[in-house]
Amino acid sequence: MVLFLVLLVFIPEESRAQEKETYDYNTEFIWGVNKNSAGGLIGGFVFKHSRRMSDRMFQSFGLEIMNVKHPNEVRRTSNLTGNFFIFGKSNYLYSFRFQYGREVILFKKAPYQGVEIKGILAGGPSIGLQAPYYVEVSLNASADRRTTRVQYDPNEHNFSDILGTGRLFQGLGESEIKLGANLKAALNFELGTIKSHVTGFEVGFLLDHYFGDVVLMPTAGAKSFFPQVFITLFYGSRK
Repeated sequence: MVLFLVLLVFIPEESRAQEKETYDYNTEFIWGVNKNSAGGLIGGFVFKHSRRMSDRMFQSFGLEIMNVKHPNEVRRTSNLTGNFFIFGKSNYLYSFRFQYGREVILFKKAPYQGVEIKGILAGGPSIGLQAPYYVEVSLNASADRRTTRVQYDPNEHNFSDILGTGRLFQGLGESEIKLGANLKAALNFELGTIKSHVTGFEVGFLLDHYFGDVVLMPTAGAKSFFPQVFITLFYGSRK
């Protein structure tokens, strides 16, 4: 009877201790959806693999795929068709950001409760695709209403000539490659309650810089720096 009581007291404590030990993880893979100040409703997608280096330090390898917009972009409506387009835009910028970083656990998470907070610093090369932005314009004012899709040119196309945008991904094969670099500082908040799964969000600041000018809106001038604040909602797994 005494032995039974001793086991009843100590086994739960031992189980909790083992549970706390096994909550630690060595690798993590996450993917997420990004919203940022230089993008649209959805800025892009994030993929990251992290590996433990010490008790509180991880190294990470990441990839971000983003659609970068000019701050002056405004969606307009054609007076003739009611279709939407961005007046003054001549190019898209699709950014592929490769990142190597370090993550430091600032606050550890208790098993099945609480929040784990990490400080993150990462950076690496950026590969930008500057793709033509096509618009549909009328060829003449005749009754047959013939149209064509061309890259927007402020010297040739008036607002009244534009009927809408081009086809999805039209002009992607004509992209011009822009090389650059990126640097990110962020805080990561992990909220999950299951040890093998990760759920949370990341907020921070990122600077994307290209070594040559990027022309998104010719009348607004070229840009090479794209600073942005962001939030990423992520999900993933741990081992």
